[in-house]
Amino acid sequence: MFTRSDSRPISVVTGGAGFLGSHLTDRLLSEGHRVIGVDNLITGSCANIEHLAGNDCYRFIKHDVSNYIFLPDDVDFVFHFASPASPIDYLELPIPTLKVGALGTHNTLGLAKAKGARFLLASTSECYGDPLVHPQREDYWGNVNPIGPRGVYDEAKRFAEAITMAYHRFHHVDTKIVRIFNTYGPRMRLRDGRVVPAFIGQALRGESLTIFGDGSQTRSFCYVSDLIDGIFRLAKSDFHEPVNIGNPREMTILQFAQQIQKITGTKSQIEHRPLPVDDPKVRQPDIGRAKAVLHWEPKVDFDDGIRRTIDYFQSRLD
Repeated sequence: MFTRSDSRPISVVTGGAGFLGSHLTDRLLSEGHRVIGVDNLITGSCANIEHLAGNDCYRFIKHDVSNYIFLPDDVDFVFHFASPASPIDYLELPIPTLKVGALGTHNTLGLAKAKGARFLLASTSECYGDPLVHPQREDYWGNVNPIGPRGVYDEAKRFAEAITMAYHRFHHVDTKIVRIFNTYGPRMRLRDGRVVPAFIGQALRGESLTIFGDGSQTRSFCYVSDLIDGIFRLAKSDFHEPVNIGNPREMTILQFAQQIQKITGTKSQIEHRPLPVDDPKVRQPDIGRAKAVLHWEPKVDFDDGIRRTIDYFQSRLD
């Protein structure tokens, strides 16, 4: 059991075996935290945290946070990162996605309240839906289809933000909300359906790169270490409104596919498929708030980050 018998902070990371949760865990440990990772492993993987085996400052609990959470430990920070996060996942797991966004957020806020801990919600740029404002600022309320196939994720996160602010205002819990834009890097699942692992995997296997629609829709890609740095700064801040964390460097999906072709040297061609329902046409963060409040902006060059990610996926295919 972790207690406040020494000065090292104690952090709970839900979704701790996931792509972002595992990178956040590494950052927290490097900053002197003791970490309790919680994950039910429906999309997370123990391979992401196997390097922590035997670390006295880390403990893993297999648990679904949509159910009541009991921890005897003292807790200083609760980072709620548990959720399916790719279209393939939340279309296959619509009910668990809604439950972890609603019940899971309620339970983790309750844990933070009971322990007197700071709480940070991993929200998403999907709160903006298919935006009518570009780039997206935190004061934009979004354009979301609540009953469309993507609504299970979008509305779960929007509810999560609402209950987080309610706990802050009514129970005076010290809460933070990060709206995460497209992020990439090692430990992404090769077949999770998101564009970065999809294109890299297809290129490395010599398959056609599949673009949905004409490829004119835009995305902005942030390397994982930059994202985690922004999140860590937000957790230490006294700011409570949502903060966009992402890289404002915007490109079309077609341009991204062409970059992958160039960097990997693949002979793969591009294949066009029908655009999914409610797929956002544009996505670019306005990071003015992150710059002003957190003194944060991304540092990793796109080509450098993509090469690191390709090397990671190549090692998994060998």
